[in-house]
Amino acid sequence: MAAADGVLPHVPESRAAVPTTSSRPHPAQSRQQAAGTRRKYQASSEAPPAKRRSETSFLPAKKTAAKETPRTSKGKAQKTFSSKRSSAGASDGNQERKPGIKTSSLFKNNPEIPELHRPVVKQVQEKVFTSDAFQALDLHPHLISTINTVLKMSSMTSVQKQSIPVLLEGRDALVRSQTGSGKTLAYCIPVVQSLQAMKPKIQRGDGPYALILVPTRELALQSFDTVQKLLKPFTWIVPGVLMGGEKRKSEKARLRKGINILISTPGRLVDHIKSTKNIHFRRIQWLILDEADRILDLGFGKDVAVILNAINAERQERQNVLLSATLTEGVTWLADISLHDPVSISVLDESHDQSNPESKAIPEASPPQASDELDSFAIPASLEQYVTVVPSKLRLVSLAGFILQKCKFERDQKMIIFFSSCELVDFHYNLFLQTLLSGSGALAPGGLPRASTRLTFLRLHGDLEQEERTAVFQEFSRSKTGVLLCTDVAARGLDLPQVTWIVQYNAPSSPAEYIHRIGRTARIGCRGSSLLILAPSEAEYVNSLASHKINVSEIKMEDILSVLTWDDCFKGRRWGSQKPRSVGPQEIRERATVLQTVFEDYVHSSERTVSGAKKALQSFIRAYATYPRELKHIFHIRSLHLGHVAKSFGLRDAPKNLTALATKKKKANLKRSCI
Repeated sequence: MAAADGVLPHVPESRAAVPTTSSRPHPAQSRQQAAGTRRKYQASSEAPPAKRRSETSFLPAKKTAAKETPRTSKGKAQKTFSSKRSSAGASDGNQERKPGIKTSSLFKNNPEIPELHRPVVKQVQEKVFTSDAFQALDLHPHLISTINTVLKMSSMTSVQKQSIPVLLEGRDALVRSQTGSGKTLAYCIPVVQSLQAMKPKIQRGDGPYALILVPTRELALQSFDTVQKLLKPFTWIVPGVLMGGEKRKSEKARLRKGINILISTPGRLVDHIKSTKNIHFRRIQWLILDEADRILDLGFGKDVAVILNAINAERQERQNVLLSATLTEGVTWLADISLHDPVSISVLDESHDQSNPESKAIPEASPPQASDELDSFAIPASLEQYVTVVPSKLRLVSLAGFILQKCKFERDQKMIIFFSSCELVDFHYNLFLQTLLSGSGALAPGGLPRASTRLTFLRLHGDLEQEERTAVFQEFSRSKTGVLLCTDVAARGLDLPQVTWIVQYNAPSSPAEYIHRIGRTARIGCRGSSLLILAPSEAEYVNSLASHKINVSEIKMEDILSVLTWDDCFKGRRWGSQKPRSVGPQEIRERATVLQTVFEDYVHSSERTVSGAKKALQSFIRAYATYPRELKHIFHIRSLHLGHVAKSFGLRDAPKNLTALATKKKKANLKRSCI
């Protein structure tokens, strides 16, 4: 397997540049002196003059050079600058090796970054807010007051304006609108309005009158919170939530006492249908399927069918609503089996409304075909999208540089970073906690200064205990700043306030998934930005996005890494102004190498951390092997240089058993287990 860091070619003793007289020093002394030469020239890509090559091998190391690049004690694995022979790619064999050349392993033998030819397409955009107030609707005055004072909303969004009147009429509906457009209130307001008006008043012991199915636990908690706020004036209506990770006994007790508006994940509800005797649906009047596409993506199709059969066995007449940010073949199937003569509501911008009458609510309309909707996705007009192409070895330092740039040197930034697996989240979370938050510099002389303690890291994925998931979700929701590292558990429906940046460290497997991830920012008319990080071999993914009318602008890797020049702790000089200044590419490379060394020092500090890095690397390879067939020409396991990828996990060499992992099939429940 190719080495992760081929830095310095080995100089054999038989070369003419090495003295061969009987006065040759002891081999141990030669190695010590040669190390001094390496430290002297570590910051330069130029070789020492040929005529002085034999003399320079005996020069003592400069103290300043030793300070610039941290070294570990004897017995530990080699640092970024080592004397190992490079085998970093098939093309390396054609490269002439010259003794004494000093180049950073991060910047040597990388594939060339291609020019991105980004076709400019017209994105489909939706007008989020309208000029219509909630007072224009025939709602209870206390409900309107709660919306205005508790939820602090006065004007309706476009999807609310189109959906609420239709739902108040008692019609079934299929609602498609961009994520972050207010779909939750679009169905919650009609549900609360209809239930509070029932005569005689509903009783807690009556059981559920409304059932809301959502794909994830976090979305269940969020929907429950919204319903609770709307029910403040109507205390006799009791909401409740069922979800995995909670104690079944306590949930059964709540069901026994009575829940009128029941919010649940599909799997947990099926569990109660099969095992809890006192659960019933004989009074159900509302069935809501929120984020329907995500419910199906997570493999809950069979669970939904079980739930529909259980409800139909007790009550046929009810109002059904299906909501989704995207319409897929699965959603169309689900609409066919759950909706009756539905209104199709699809919100697009005004120009589309004028030219495309199907974009408005049409009472007699049938659910649109998935093939008609998949060509494009609605993007919030206030969302700016970016992409950067980064060689595999530089991915880790580029991600760290971007975090520092936005969340340390800029104010009021709140970032979500998406990874492809739970193991990747855990690895980067622990790595950044122990390096980017290190104020004492104990891990390495290049540790960050105390000012970086402003950074806050949180993690969220499906392998965490439910108590921790709930605490993280609530903490990040309340916080004005911070970095959340997560899987796609946070990609759908969650309304996390004031998120300014979405970073996709691992490319999504579909344009729909891309849309849902970036939809965590620029919500309800706010501004936001997103960054997609691609390897050079993945650059064609930009064209795939463009085919779905998704535009991205490019940010150069050098511009991201230049943030390291804002903080002189990466060079060991006196820390001066944090303002950017004109610097050369060599200085940026030096500082990136210092940061990479900090990461590698941590990873190789114990067997536990090395094992964690290897586990994350293996998880990355398994996930990479599962991209769908239509994207295999862009994301193929054979296009990865495993030695370079290992470098992005702080490993100095790729583990020898990685090739076997490339052919292993990912377990069927792997994706679901991380949700």
